[in-house]
Amino acid sequence: MSVQPSPDHAAGAAVKAADRAHVFHSWSAQGLIDPLAIAGAEGSYFWDYDGNRYLDFSCQLVNTNIGHQHPKVVAAIQEQAAKLCTIAPGFAVDVRSEAARLVAERTPGDLDKIFFTNGGAEAVENAVRMARLHTGRAKVLSAYRSYHGATAAAINLTGDPRRWPSDTASAGVVHFWAPFHYRSPFHSDSEQQECERALRHLEDTIVFEGPQTIAAIILETIPGTAGIMVPPPGYLAGVREICDRYGIVFILDEVMAGFGRTGHWFAADHFGVTPDLLTFAKGVNSGYVPLGGVAISAEIAATFDQRPYPGGLTYSGHPLACASAVATINAMAEEGIVENAAAIGENVIGPALREIAERHPSVGEVRGLGVFWALDLVKDKETREPLVPYNAGGADNQPMADFAAACKRGGLWPFVNMNRTHVVPPCTVTEAEAKEGLAILDEALNAADAHTS
Repeated sequence: MSVQPSPDHAAGAAVKAADRAHVFHSWSAQGLIDPLAIAGAEGSYFWDYDGNRYLDFSCQLVNTNIGHQHPKVVAAIQEQAAKLCTIAPGFAVDVRSEAARLVAERTPGDLDKIFFTNGGAEAVENAVRMARLHTGRAKVLSAYRSYHGATAAAINLTGDPRRWPSDTASAGVVHFWAPFHYRSPFHSDSEQQECERALRHLEDTIVFEGPQTIAAIILETIPGTAGIMVPPPGYLAGVREICDRYGIVFILDEVMAGFGRTGHWFAADHFGVTPDLLTFAKGVNSGYVPLGGVAISAEIAATFDQRPYPGGLTYSGHPLACASAVATINAMAEEGIVENAAAIGENVIGPALREIAERHPSVGEVRGLGVFWALDLVKDKETREPLVPYNAGGADNQPMADFAAACKRGGLWPFVNMNRTHVVPPCTVTEAEAKEGLAILDEALNAADAHTS
């Protein structure tokens, strides 16, 4: 990587002062936060104005899949800006068409039409709208352990506590339990039993809600923020079969799991399942310019051949965003980035995390694929009691706060949610970088161990 700039404390103080004066931050009590002022980033690292460098094991919001400042993508944005900065969605533009072609080339099955959005939440909003219009039905089923975005429909579909303040109780959403054997809601003895009981529970929910009222089932192929729970073999195929039997649209949310994160272009590739609609964002261009979208099956696309689709966005398929997507996808293909994610996960991260779990009483379970892993932290390995209570805050969350602080002191920026830490470095992470981060993580877990029984 290039030389990190020298510390500039005055510049950092000015950035932070302006932020505190004028920026309203998401998901935060404004008076209780102290945002770190960032001076720059490159590859797997970013740094602040005080000269502290952090290995980014969070990929920001699990989206910088090709790392920070990839030169090919930066150049593509610059070249597109010199050629055509913006144009309305109604026009045909080379870079938009090419981005759609490259995405469609990699989606499973016949998901060959691409509707572009500005991000993942808008992708979910439009996928749900398409499903409702296609079926003429209103209800959508989603899992409790899930996150689908912060816009109106997406936040109601979300299963975690961020939904609660915005839950209208009238959004046509019904939640159900998806499989999670480590914390099974079905008291299962095996992955196979968990799968069978989860599918039975889903079908029971459908029957009691009325199949003729249900437009869609939406699932994160592998839930992200909720805990990176890889579904048991047969589960997604079982959901696909249930959807087919009842005429329900099957939506897979690949906003976080897509574009190499799991060691395949899409997580659905691990399970041999093709949904009717697939949402994406984040890794499609590593977040360099806001972009998301919906990949649409031939059957659902045909619904709108002679009937206008009643939805659109001013910046749908924005040229700068599409240029960055084209460059990102091409770089991933040319440089073997998806293959790197798979190899690092199988040969480095997975084995190391399993060894770490044996050494630390606070690590209850290790789970994941590619560069998409979670450590479930516990007070007691036998009882599996979480290290902190569900949705803990303040003093109740101190064990996780201590762990996160230890990571940062060691030069690692972690992804922490509830009682979990996620290991989600860039898909470009090298073996040396991965081992560096895992060593810091190993040491930081001593802080979590201090809170075990």
